[in-house]
Amino acid sequence: MGEVLVRGSGLGRQFGNGPEAVTAIASATFEIRQGDRIALVGPSGSGKSSLLHMIAALDQPSSGVIEWPALGRAEDLRPGPVSVAFQGPSLLPPLTVMENVVLPVLLAEGDAGLAEVAAGSMIKRLGLSDVASKLPEEISGGQAQRAGVARALMGDPRLILADEPTGQLDRGTAMELIDVLLDCVEATNAALVVATHDAAVAARLPMRWSITDRILETGAPCTF
Repeated sequence: MGEVLVRGSGLGRQFGNGPEAVTAIASATFEIRQGDRIALVGPSGSGKSSLLHMIAALDQPSSGVIEWPALGRAEDLRPGPVSVAFQGPSLLPPLTVMENVVLPVLLAEGDAGLAEVAAGSMIKRLGLSDVASKLPEEISGGQAQRAGVARALMGDPRLILADEPTGQLDRGTAMELIDVLLDCVEATNAALVVATHDAAVAARLPMRWSITDRILETGAPCTF
């Protein structure tokens, strides 16, 4: 078993207070280890995005404890060891697709020339070469989603979190994107968590976490 990258114990996330409060996650206890391939499943609104945001330290839990034993402090996770492919629009409007994809490496003060070569290769793998010089407003939602995944794969992160990465893609393109994700994490032995409501996507990963009634159940094999 790989070293523990993230550990959560009794994590809860509530928005608001009093009778108007909304519970996104009631209880989540888990470990993510190096090399894990996890499908996070559950219906829309079950808290998948909220859990990913806590794992990435983009949001703070309302209860419980989360730590990153092998990754360091929360403020050191991005850019660097943890990357996120968001469900919604996330490309920076003033930047081209290429500039968006290169950005994490530049923010981490990596080599710009090497970053552009790597970004060009990733853009080609995801079928985006024709739109590499276009702005986000000039491309389709599916192309923007693939560009967000390309950006998340830059810089050799140790943990990749992908939130419904195939939501705007047809089945063939979706499977090709999952192929790229799996190939990349296999090459680096990174951990991968994919939040999805698509059974065909989830079946590509060997572990399944299910969220039911805002409670996270872990450790089940990913079979449908």
